[in-house]
Amino acid sequence: MTNWTGELSLDLECRNGRTVARNVYFQGAFKVMRPIYHDDSGQVCYYLLNPGGGYLDGDRYRMKVSADVNSRVTLTTQSATKVYKTPKDYVYQESEILLKKGSYLEYLPDPLIAYENAHYKQKNVVRMESGSTFLYTDILTPGWSPSGEKFSYDTIQLKTEIYLDGRLGVFDHIKLAPEKNAITGMGFMEGYTHLGSMMAVSENTDNDILDELYEKIQSEQSNFKFGISRLAIPGLSIRVLGNSTQLIERIFNNCHKIISEKWNNTTPSPLRKY
Repeated sequence: MTNWTGELSLDLECRNGRTVARNVYFQGAFKVMRPIYHDDSGQVCYYLLNPGGGYLDGDRYRMKVSADVNSRVTLTTQSATKVYKTPKDYVYQESEILLKKGSYLEYLPDPLIAYENAHYKQKNVVRMESGSTFLYTDILTPGWSPSGEKFSYDTIQLKTEIYLDGRLGVFDHIKLAPEKNAITGMGFMEGYTHLGSMMAVSENTDNDILDELYEKIQSEQSNFKFGISRLAIPGLSIRVLGNSTQLIERIFNNCHKIISEKWNNTTPSPLRKY
């Protein structure tokens, strides 16, 4: 693909204990705000934004991010990713993330909202060196439709590949197609409307942190289902089915706090603007 609606390239490095951009490039309907430092840890935060306010028929987006040795970065979005109807061609977004030894990158976007007749495809490819850490979340939300149906989008398809030292360690593929699948049934949404995923890859992963995360999620007094498991490479994966964005966000924020305190001895700063 060459006709990109928006492109973003961000190369980061650590200088004197502070993560800074060595190179920043963006064009079209994809931009990045000025860096923010929430505390004195040297970790930088970038907000990604779509000036158009949403993804439309045939839009194509590409993001490339590299984090050099010992750099630390948070990537998030300014608001939810809204995908509107795509009568002719699907919306596509791809991300490539390169992590050098000792680097730490967390990619924590706001929810993806797919409206009526929306068709969305996403591909994330993460290439890690030993000693690096990657944390990622996503939340899939059905958008409002005139008919009142909860699942009026055509397709949501997300692929994530994570390579550690050149070898594929994680291949995650989510595809929700309400017209073709019994979307509310067993093996799909099971009566729920929202799906959240969290992945954390780090050599610091052990059974103790899985137990602590499980107990924290289990203590949530709401109607939801979840699962947590070890990955084939050092890391963990969490899935949550619920009926509200706020519930899944709260669960992931609690998990993020535990992971940050265990692995970084820091408490994460609030990222949302509401």
